[in-house]
Amino acid sequence: MNEIKEMFSFEHVKLDVLWQSTVETLTMTGIATLFSFVFGIILGIILFQSSKSKTKASKPVYGVTSFVVNLFRAIPFIILIILLIPFTKALMGTMMGVWGAMTALIIGSSPFYARLVEIALKEVDKGVIEAAESMGANQWEIIRKVLLPEALPALISGITVTAIMLVGSTAIAGVIGAGGLGSLAYMVGFTRSQPDVTLVATIVILIIVFVIQILGDTIARAVDKR
Repeated sequence: MNEIKEMFSFEHVKLDVLWQSTVETLTMTGIATLFSFVFGIILGIILFQSSKSKTKASKPVYGVTSFVVNLFRAIPFIILIILLIPFTKALMGTMMGVWGAMTALIIGSSPFYARLVEIALKEVDKGVIEAAESMGANQWEIIRKVLLPEALPALISGITVTAIMLVGSTAIAGVIGAGGLGSLAYMVGFTRSQPDVTLVATIVILIIVFVIQILGDTIARAVDKR
């Protein structure tokens, strides 16, 4: 009972620390989502185009790209962070803090979103693509003017799911020194036996997730032409 009372006492919660941790989580999530969107779109287009192409080079391209995507999707995020420590230190100059986690966040989430992009592109009506081809559109024009616009609602829904996944990943990264709400919940709340801090950090994470989901659903509905 004492632990439950302490959890809801909020006596250890410091608003300035909570705010700083929230900003760190939002920074990691926002930047990683942006890069994941860009890299995921590129990888997704490569997967889609090489899977349907009949040229000799398409199969090796699809095989290699698919292998890389599946490989990084299969590695648990906590292990990926550890594996990437030498690369992260060389690229970012540090393995700690917000920027120390950024490399693993982007590499871990981009392949995940790439598969969602591939699925979204495959769901585009083939009749629309064939109509564009009959009018003389080249592959780049079809991608830019047909595939991406037609798949836009699904692409937005996919990046929404990816962003929510990234919020959870930042919490995991926080356990090993990346900062953010995950670090606050574990390093302060758990290790110092301050359950009220852990509870508040969890509530803020949930609020962030709900806001991302609502924004994503709203934007996806707004751009849906159906």
